[in-house]
Amino acid sequence: MFARVGEWRINTFRALGHPNYRRYWLSQLLSLVGSWMQTTAQQYLVLELSGGSSAALGYVTVAQFMPSLLLSLFAGAIVDRVPRRRVLLTTQFVLLTTALTLAITTHLGVVSLPLVMILAFVSGCANAFDMPARQSMVVDFVPREAVTNAVALNSLSFNVSRTLGQALFGVVAVLGVQLLAGGDATNIARLAFPFYLNVASFGAVIYVLATLPFPARPGVQRGKVGDDIREGLRYVRATPSVRNVMLLVGLLSLTVINFNVIIPYFARVVYGEREAAFGLLSAFFGVGAMGGALWQASKPNPVRNLRYGALILIASTVALALTPGSTLAAPVLAACGFGMLTLLVSANSTVQLTIPDHLRGRVMSLYSFVLVGMGPPGALLSSALINKDGPLGSRWGLIVLAALGLISLLALWRRLPRKLEEPKVAAD
Repeated sequence: MFARVGEWRINTFRALGHPNYRRYWLSQLLSLVGSWMQTTAQQYLVLELSGGSSAALGYVTVAQFMPSLLLSLFAGAIVDRVPRRRVLLTTQFVLLTTALTLAITTHLGVVSLPLVMILAFVSGCANAFDMPARQSMVVDFVPREAVTNAVALNSLSFNVSRTLGQALFGVVAVLGVQLLAGGDATNIARLAFPFYLNVASFGAVIYVLATLPFPARPGVQRGKVGDDIREGLRYVRATPSVRNVMLLVGLLSLTVINFNVIIPYFARVVYGEREAAFGLLSAFFGVGAMGGALWQASKPNPVRNLRYGALILIASTVALALTPGSTLAAPVLAACGFGMLTLLVSANSTVQLTIPDHLRGRVMSLYSFVLVGMGPPGALLSSALINKDGPLGSRWGLIVLAALGLISLLALWRRLPRKLEEPKVAAD
């Protein structure tokens, strides 16, 4: 038994044996805890400023993810041209500035919904460049045989930090009442404390990015940016295994992968919970996602669980719609997180291991486009369907979202890859 546990541990965390990847991974873990505290606090702030409006959550999500629709393809071409260190340091300083602005305005009580939307849009612009740069740099620090594991561990750090950050939000918000709001639990200044802590967390990742030895990339003759973008699009169109995986991710992101709207709305409006329970429900989702990432980290073949992850995600979303209260919703949300991360780690690893290195930034920017870029229309769709005052109501609206996701999965079922393909050159 102990031998099996030891073998599982080695297989699951083998990418951390590479020192440069380990430094990067640990710095990201710390920074993302702060980012998830801010994200959870921002969701709660929007609900307070709007009087519990699902539409307001949807609009802020649109503002945050719209830049991925507008800029992702251009960002991918830039990532393939400009040193990734420069791209990542720039995006981190922009994100730090928006977090500090949100902290100060909330502390002073002058924050407003339009300001939150503007800051969300600026952050989204930074993330449109940040995401493809991060996803494409995994191969810089690990050999090919460890790429699947490194992608899974990236998702693990994302979801460990989600679990810690969202759970800590309930504690931090209470501390904010005493430290920033003079003991007044209704004073909105209490929500500034998570934003301040996120500002502090940027220090670690900026230091590591500034000192990490990024390997030199082979020189590639570059033409116009538009030509680079078209080359990436041609490659995806001519590679069915990559194209169909991206279609699945995009369609599910449009429908069931909208938990940044679903969780806060169900917690605050459907279940009538406050900060602590809101953070706890979000943390349970993160625990499940962490489990999905750990499970995938120990699997050598990322293709196998594409379909299983999608089915678990859709079934657990239906279960959430039928769950009567927040206590029972916690384990159901854990199942949602497990299914979502099983799907996304499988999809990301399959794409990463199929594409050639010289197209990595552009193809991963397209992956970000379908994953994050579907956030704005997906947020509008989900916020409209789950609105308790809408024609379907919150629960039936969520079932309809899950049904749309199931239709998408079934339409692509036979076209999804069943084995991993070797990278090939782009088609002319």
